[in-house]
Amino acid sequence: MRGRDAGDIMVAMDTTVRIAQHPEADALLGRSPLAALTGMLLDQQVPMEWAFTGPWTLLQRLGGDDLDAHAIAAADPEEFADLCARKPAIHRYPGSMAKRIQQLCQYLVDHYDGDPAAVWTTAKDGAELLSRLKKLPGYGEQKARIFVALLGKRLGVRPEGWREAAGVYGEPDAYRSAADITGPETLSRVREHKQQLKQAAREAKAGSGGSGGSGGARGSGGGARRGGR
Repeated sequence: MRGRDAGDIMVAMDTTVRIAQHPEADALLGRSPLAALTGMLLDQQVPMEWAFTGPWTLLQRLGGDDLDAHAIAAADPEEFADLCARKPAIHRYPGSMAKRIQQLCQYLVDHYDGDPAAVWTTAKDGAELLSRLKKLPGYGEQKARIFVALLGKRLGVRPEGWREAAGVYGEPDAYRSAADITGPETLSRVREHKQQLKQAAREAKAGSGGSGGSGGARGSGGGARRGGR
């Protein structure tokens, strides 16, 4: 690893990722910054394997060696939504997520000249990286922190202060999110943790008689509306 050149890290090093539990999809996540960002975007309201296989499924339909932010942002919205909805769909709500993916890519074009890796290669530290991620369409506080942890734990991108920026998701030997998955066993442990959070939220809701939402057992938070497809 040379200094903090995270872009080179993701493209050049042999980064092993096993979040999707699908060899080709995981290989794409390990070498493609846009695939990693897109997988994280899709990680809500569906099993993590489905979410992180989505970028590879999309690439098979678009063609080429990698996802291209310029091309996706410029695509006809209806045609792109149809492509995302084709079976197997990239998400339970393909219409809504197709729109979010295009919004993400347009933001990358407008702010980073279409280079997704620039989100972290030009960040001076973990705090700035977190701030940048929170501004991405479809990313909130929790999703941004999980992605900081994913970069640090799985993709070798570790600017100063990255663990602090990731919060609890940056803790070593944790099983909280996609950032902690290294295979089937850890996937099961992360899923168990999410189920425990969901159960605790249900019990708290029942005890208080309130109407607040529960902590999701799937994905990273932030609901997607049905895309009408």
